[in-house]
Amino acid sequence: MASGKKQIQLLARQFFKLSLVNGSLSPERVAGVLEYVEKHRPAHLLAVLKAYQRLVSAEFARGQAVVEHAGAVSDATLAAIGEAMTRKYGRKVSAVSKQNDSLLAGLRVRVGDDSYESSIAGQLATLAGAL
Repeated sequence: MASGKKQIQLLARQFFKLSLVNGSLSPERVAGVLEYVEKHRPAHLLAVLKAYQRLVSAEFARGQAVVEHAGAVSDATLAAIGEAMTRKYGRKVSAVSKQNDSLLAGLRVRVGDDSYESSIAGQLATLAGAL
């Protein structure tokens, strides 16, 4: 069974590598991989697709800065955050806005698994934890 899991992960990684063009995820390549999988139906189809989806989702999240905010955020601010994250990570990162009314003020930015926060809610939580 362990070798079956290993084969699933290996195939998913191979499909993922085929989905990249110059190190970036290509929607056309992803569509091509899915067409191939549909026609050739590998063993453990569902498990392979789930593993592939996790890899694609993680890569997609690495290229997107989700900017959570309570109030309005200008397009210029989003562009500046996207540029700053692009410089920090050395790859293209685009910023997208996400309304979050639980933040009192400030911003929370997530890029993949990394999170940056400069909100009053975050500062209050840190303060509460220190007490």
